[in-house]
Amino acid sequence: MQGMQAYGAGKAGGAFDPLTFFQQPQTILRLVCWLFSIVIFGCIANEGYVNRPDEIEEFCIFNRNQNACNYAVGMGTLAFLSCAAFLVLDVYFPQISSVKDRKKAVLADIGVSAFWSFVWFVGFCFLANQWQVAKEEDNPLREGADAARAAITFAFFSIFTWAVQAFLGFQKYKLGADSALFSQEYVDPTADPNAASPMGTDYTSYAADIDTAASTEPAFDGSAGYQGQEY
Repeated sequence: MQGMQAYGAGKAGGAFDPLTFFQQPQTILRLVCWLFSIVIFGCIANEGYVNRPDEIEEFCIFNRNQNACNYAVGMGTLAFLSCAAFLVLDVYFPQISSVKDRKKAVLADIGVSAFWSFVWFVGFCFLANQWQVAKEEDNPLREGADAARAAITFAFFSIFTWAVQAFLGFQKYKLGADSALFSQEYVDPTADPNAASPMGTDYTSYAADIDTAASTEPAFDGSAGYQGQEY
């Protein structure tokens, strides 16, 4: 019975085990995605804006394209928040007793993970292209070059980490629900006449036996009449 699970988690109500939780592949991978998002938006926010020696205003290091820096910082921040939200959901997931709610959570995980894999694919292509066409005279000192390359590299890695996250979610979805432990619809015990009776089916069977015995007993024949006693 302990091996029975619904969408990758056991029956609701169990105690939370932090050690087991952080050893799960899905949790480890989610933390990796969370770390990558920090690196991406951190690199651009701190060192992604440079200028020429004769300029005061700073421009985006990616070919002075402000959209490239905004994309990296914005998507990195949103990915960070998304990872945090799903980590909280992973902690709460075993406490969800409804199979329908668990199914919705797993489908949301698959959809969001696939979405972020696509977002980082677009981001990687965008940042790599803008870095490739960036003019050397716009940044003669090559300031922030390491940060730019780090952002591109971790955007590339994020494509696969989120894709694997979506795959793990799909594997969890395939596990489905175990009907022996979980019920999608609640049934009121008072609606069942057998459950309402203290004796259940035994009482019903006993009453049926009495009815059967009564129907087979020969009827009273009054043809013999009544014989009175003489005093």
